[in-house]
Amino acid sequence: MKKNIGFISTRFAGTDGVTLEASKWAQVLRGMGHACYWFAGKLDKDRTRSMLVPEAFFQHEKNLWINDRILGHKRRDPVVTDVIQEMKNLLKQQIRDFIRQFDIDVIIPQNALTIPMHVPLGMAITEIIAETQIPTIAHHHDFYWERTRFSINAVYDYLRMAFPPNLPGMEHIVINSAAQEELALRTGISSIIIPNILDFEHPPKKSATYRASLRSELGFQESDIVFLQPTRIVQRKGIEHAISLLKELDDPHCKLLISHEAGDEGYEYAQWLKQEAQDLGVDLRILNTSMRDPWNDSEEEASKNSLLDLYPCADIITYPSLYEGFGNAFLEAVYFRKPVLINRYAVFVRDIEPKGFDLVSMDGFLTAKTVENVRGVLQSADRKEQMVQHNFQIASKHYSYAMLRRWLKMLLINFFGVEIDS
Repeated sequence: MKKNIGFISTRFAGTDGVTLEASKWAQVLRGMGHACYWFAGKLDKDRTRSMLVPEAFFQHEKNLWINDRILGHKRRDPVVTDVIQEMKNLLKQQIRDFIRQFDIDVIIPQNALTIPMHVPLGMAITEIIAETQIPTIAHHHDFYWERTRFSINAVYDYLRMAFPPNLPGMEHIVINSAAQEELALRTGISSIIIPNILDFEHPPKKSATYRASLRSELGFQESDIVFLQPTRIVQRKGIEHAISLLKELDDPHCKLLISHEAGDEGYEYAQWLKQEAQDLGVDLRILNTSMRDPWNDSEEEASKNSLLDLYPCADIITYPSLYEGFGNAFLEAVYFRKPVLINRYAVFVRDIEPKGFDLVSMDGFLTAKTVENVRGVLQSADRKEQMVQHNFQIASKHYSYAMLRRWLKMLLINFFGVEIDS
């Protein structure tokens, strides 16, 4: 009783958190014997298992036109309503075709019913679910009420309808306990917490030769101490704290490498970071090549470097985020047994820290003690080894593929009965 699973979102490409987590889910589902297919406005997946619909991309010109007229406004012009409905109807037909073409049994909207970056897409998915009763696992990463940019809008009626919808035949997945409580409070929807995961059952294997080769390719010397900031360049990542850390360490061998280019939320913050690093005398490098999703099953992407290829070259990971839904980069750092400097953002304090991880932490600002703790980790091989091994063991218990397999098996049994287990 294996099933055809259809992932739906605005984008499955690159290394944003939603794309990465969706790819991991697909890897686990394929390991369980199911087939996975993809629907989005931007895709780098296997073309034979995908449907590319440009209008579904959040940066499609028509969707940008809509967003300019609904975000930051309280009144919606009737013309905007007409365009939203027109785009919704187009996307509904495309989703119907996707379900029919690949004989989809279950759909998994990935954040498309959560954050209203593409209102017509969320409405289209909602109406498809209401009209077909297709089994749906809605995976929620970032709700609109968590972001100030959506606090003033002219589509509150649509948000109540579709972000997320409360319909029969749906299971709702959130990635932290605060989201679970807020979703129930605002909508009455019950949900299951499934945090971000990694394949801790199969640890990474990268040789010292690989590490040396990669560092050389990236322009680092053997004596350099590489601080990796493995995130997109957006303001909530708090990257200025990483720059301040290197300034305080005052060691010319310390270099800061950011893994992603700017783009999703503009370039102003990136330019400010570059100027700040220059003014403080910090060696800041931004990787200017696109990184592939390491869990992508497309042969076309296999030749590119993946985000996970960068971790072996790092000596320490900086993760001073102001806010995260969970924290992919944190898990990746633990997976690669790297020490981590972390800002104690709310979800970390509530859901992750109680597990007992051994980290260098800060509380919104950099102190002399934090700087000395970082220096101590870098100078003591024994301290560093004890820290990373301890963290790996804890993460293996709580954030592994085995945990996700158990949840997905239960969800599918809820839809199809015990025969799914045969």
